[in-house]
Amino acid sequence: LGGDPKVPIIYEVDRIRDGKSFTTRRVVAIQHGQPIFSMSASFHVEEAGFDHQSAMPDVPPPEKLPSGPELPAAALATMPEVVRRFFEQERPVELKPVEIERYLGKSTQDPRFHIWIRTTGPLPDDPSIHQCVLAYASDMMLLDTSLIPHGRTVFDRRIMAASLDHALWFHRPFRADEWLLYAQDTPSASGSRGFSRGLIFKRDGTLVASVAQEGLLRERRDA
Repeated sequence: LGGDPKVPIIYEVDRIRDGKSFTTRRVVAIQHGQPIFSMSASFHVEEAGFDHQSAMPDVPPPEKLPSGPELPAAALATMPEVVRRFFEQERPVELKPVEIERYLGKSTQDPRFHIWIRTTGPLPDDPSIHQCVLAYASDMMLLDTSLIPHGRTVFDRRIMAASLDHALWFHRPFRADEWLLYAQDTPSASGSRGFSRGLIFKRDGTLVASVAQEGLLRERRDA
């Protein structure tokens, strides 16, 4: 359910497991007596072990890409108004999409999308703050990737889109106030549901997090 920013949120936390290496908690957020959010969180002590990762895609660095307000006037002029407003508005997370052309009316069959992200200002050094920020940012643009093979975007008013679930795994340390590459793809869409995945890299190629999400993607019946 959607939250109400004017009403305090009550968090109910259940202690599921306390082991020597892993701890699990279940969290339910409640407003107006109804659950609006549920989460299962697993925590792990640091320890040495096997180490490998996928390679970071070869894309232009963020310095060679414009953010929303920096997009050329010609590009903004060709965007639908709802898309232009999204990229022009100020937000706590700066976005620099690599494949911006997909929002300029150009279709593509490559079901992948890359975007550089970072906060617009510096953050405290507490790693948990950076993890919280990345958890928030990891939901941005991900579901939209499932529409790439169909030449559509979530900005299309004829599309009903909503996240159904969202999973995030932290692999290695990072800072959310430094540029991170969010590499997204979509292996499947069927039955009005789209499935998207994401890998998040530091600039030096270190894989710091993985994401998976299923979402509702439905043509509006009144469209």
